[in-house]
Amino acid sequence: MARGTASIGKDSYTTKIEVGGHALTADEPARNGGHDAGPAPYDFLLAGLGACTAITLRMYADRKQWPVTAVDVQLHLTHAEDGAMLVRRTLSIQGDVDAAQKARMAEIAEKTPVTLTLKAGLRIDTTLT
Repeated sequence: MARGTASIGKDSYTTKIEVGGHALTADEPARNGGHDAGPAPYDFLLAGLGACTAITLRMYADRKQWPVTAVDVQLHLTHAEDGAMLVRRTLSIQGDVDAAQKARMAEIAEKTPVTLTLKAGLRIDTTLT
């Protein structure tokens, strides 16, 4: 499965990340004491969900040979009325696809790997070296 590292020094909150062989930078915005040198942690969470949704829907459309020309995923992390965290996800599917095909793709979005992981919760075991 996936592996990654995150390292921070004394430079406020700028964090160097390596995941999947790619170097990324995370930070907090200036209003939170960071330098805004990269996305904040919740931005990365949304990025993972958005990428997984878009990729899964692209794969599904390709497998079905549906004429989908683009899939756009808009995400907003907010709080529900009960105070629980909530991601509002809006899909925009372009191409010569009908309402039934779009509805099926919305159903598939609910079953993407990252969606299912987030909905189920995730066990995290922490050790100290």
